[in-house]
Order: sequence, then structure tokens, then C-alpha cells
Amino acid sequence: MSLLETRDLTIRFGGHVAVNAVSCAFAPGTLTAIVGPNGAGKTTYFNLISGQLRASDGQVLLGGQDLSRLPASARTRAGLGRAFQLTNLFPHLSVRENVRLAVQATRAGAHRRGLNLWSIWSDHRAVTERADQILADVAMLPRAEAAVAGLPHGDQRKLEVALLMALEPQVFMFDEPTAGMNAAEAPVILDLIRRLKQDRTKTILLVEHKMDVVRELADRIIVLHNGTLVADGLPAEVIASPIVQEAYLGVAREAA
Repeated sequence: MSLLETRDLTIRFGGHVAVNAVSCAFAPGTLTAIVGPNGAGKTTYFNLISGQLRASDGQVLLGGQDLSRLPASARTRAGLGRAFQLTNLFPHLSVRENVRLAVQATRAGAHRRGLNLWSIWSDHRAVTERADQILADVAMLPRAEAAVAGLPHGDQRKLEVALLMALEPQVFMFDEPTAGMNAAEAPVILDLIRRLKQDRTKTILLVEHKMDVVRELADRIIVLHNGTLVADGLPAEVIASPIVQEAYLGVAREAA
């Protein structure tokens, strides 16, 4: 059974159809890679799912609940967790404070109470312990007191994954998680995604240009081309299909 589903999801910018009636279902316990050439609509499709963009037509459903009219913040509370190509952090706070805020927000939502002084004080120790546990998972605990603004790009990407983990979403959405990272930094993020895959209750969506990463991590690949879903299946089958060779791999070879 699917956890997340899009039905005829479409967005138009004037006369241009950036995502064209994409229907796709994503089951728990699977990692689906979304690939395609530049301008294929991959990030736009992500933005429609997570609520950064409002669809012209179609629906986004999570656990059967229609999220189509909800803003991004409400979709996050419903269980959609999104990491971006560009980091989305509080630069003037410390690493620990960034994660602690995310943990506190999750606990406040679970208890249906606001972020008042009493709840922050009473939960302070537990929240800090949880934040430190997550920072240890992403190999960032030694930098817990560092200001985010001074972190190198790779550490900022790791911290954004930590924030995503703190929100405890049902669906993890990664948009090129290793973008801008060097060869030493990228394996940490990829290892985190492998560990998230072990939780068979979670659904993972991954936009990624690096086909070696896709081959290693994906249980399934869907291909977008000119905003249209053109292939969907097992990685080996999709990568070998003529339409993908022409629309994706062929473009990549010409650009190389």
C-alpha cells in the first residue's frame, strides 16, 4: 500500500507546463530515485509535493489525507520532511540550538501544545539529549556549540539532515543531498540515508544526478522528461530502457 501519492499533479507557468499530470504512488520501506535531465521538472515536482508550490491541477495525498490545499508548514506537520539543495538553517544559532529547536517543535506538536516557557523548561533535558543523539548520528556532536554561520558547506548539509531527522517525518525527501560536498563529506550523508532505509515504515524520495548513487541506494527509479513521467520501475530496467538512454544518459554524455 502507498503512503504518499500524487494524482495528475500539474503546474503551469503561463503557457509552460513544468509538471504534466504526474501520477505516482510511493510505498513505505522503499527509496525512489527521481531522475531526468536538467529542466525535467524534478525539483518542481518535489516543490509541489512539499507545498513550496501550489499545483494548478491534481492532488497530493499522504496516508489517504489530501494535502493539496495545505501550505508547506502544515504538510511538514502531517509528516512530509524535505531537505533542500540549499541549506535552510538558522545561521546565528549554534549547531545544537538548531537541532534542539526542531526536536522541541516535534514534541510540541505531538503534545498539541505551543512553545511556552514552561514546556521548554520541563522538556529541556530530554530535548537536549535527543538533539545530541541526532548530532552524534550525523557526526556533528563535536561541533555542537559552533555557530552555524561559520560551518563549511558539508557540515551545513549534514546539519540539515539532522534537522530533518529531528522532525521524525513519515516521508523523507532529499533534493541532491550531496550537492557541493567533496569526496570526503558525501559518504556521511549517503550512510545516513542507508540507515534511514532500514526503517521499513518510512518512505524516501531522492532527487539525484549521480547515477552511481542512484544505482546503490534506489529500490525504484522514476524518470521525468519535460515535466512528464516517462519511465518507472526497477533501477536496472529503467537505466537500460531506450527512453532513459536518450532522455537522460545521452544528455549526460553530451554534457560531459
